[in-house]
Amino acid sequence: MELEVRLNKYLSECGVCSRRQADEWIQQGKVKVNGEVAEMGRKVTRKDKITLNGRIVEPEEKKVVLALYKPAGIECTAAKEVEQNVVSFVDYPIRVYPVGRLDKESEGLLLLTNDGYLSNEICKARNYHEKEYVVTVREEISREFLDKMRAGVYLSELDVTTRPCKVEKIGKFTFKIILTQGLNRQIRRMCRELSYHVVKLKRIRVLNITLEHLKPGEYRELSKQEIDTIIRMLGQKKNHGSGQIRGGL
Repeated sequence: MELEVRLNKYLSECGVCSRRQADEWIQQGKVKVNGEVAEMGRKVTRKDKITLNGRIVEPEEKKVVLALYKPAGIECTAAKEVEQNVVSFVDYPIRVYPVGRLDKESEGLLLLTNDGYLSNEICKARNYHEKEYVVTVREEISREFLDKMRAGVYLSELDVTTRPCKVEKIGKFTFKIILTQGLNRQIRRMCRELSYHVVKLKRIRVLNITLEHLKPGEYRELSKQEIDTIIRMLGQKKNHGSGQIRGGL
């Protein structure tokens, strides 16, 4: 059974106006329910067609951003025909989509959202936002390897040279790398060009968001403060670039 709410509350929750303003518009005959002029105190459900001055009024969809620890084996796609797609894996009440991608065989932080504008701005390479990874390779890491990775590697398959990046050795076979671009399978391609082979790849940070205490398969909603910080960081990046970004979400 559909939940009924008073029309003025419905209009208010849709972000159209306050309840007091809604009452005034209802009294003025500006609001219709299923084509009929609404009366004060009318109750409605989401199935009803509500219009204000001829324009349909619908509930605002809650904007969310999730931080997921994607396990290896889950594909960053919403395609239902893909058995292990990330949207079905998360099974969040609101339809969300992955922000960018993380290879099927890779694990770690993946953001998902229903905010298309925010997703696009995060994914745009010109924003130079940071993504940090911990990578384990089969071969022992040399100083020459680190220097070449930092300077940028020519990827023959894509006919492009990667941007200079930050690379730090943290073990005999393990290093951290911070990228500001998102070429397809970039780290794996970079390593392969230098005759190194990735054994494990884990993303631990995107912008200001980290895995924190998430375990594989777990997710959490980002706080308003975290999202505001992302927006602020994207704004700072655009000021250093040549492109333009629309203001505000």
